[in-house]
Amino acid sequence: MPKQITIRGEGIVLDQILAAELGPRLARELLPATLALNPGLADQGPFLPVGTVVVIPDRPGPVPFAARPVVRLFG
Repeated sequence: MPKQITIRGEGIVLDQILAAELGPRLARELLPATLALNPGLADQGPFLPVGTVVVIPDRPGPVPFAARPVVRLFG
C-alpha cells in the first residue's frame, strides 16, 4: 500500500524524501512512479511547499531467480 508523507519543513525536495524512505538506489528508480502517483507535483517547483502530501509507491517485490546457462571456459 502506498505511503503518504506530509511535508513539514522548508527546502525539502522529492529526491530527499525518496532517499530517506527507500534508499538512494530505489529513489532513482521510483522517481517516475512517484511523479505518476502525484499529478501536479512537478509543477510546484524543486522545493515542495509545507503541507504538501506526497504519495510514495511501495517497494518493488523481490525479482524471481532466473537460471542462466553455465559458461565453461576450459572444457
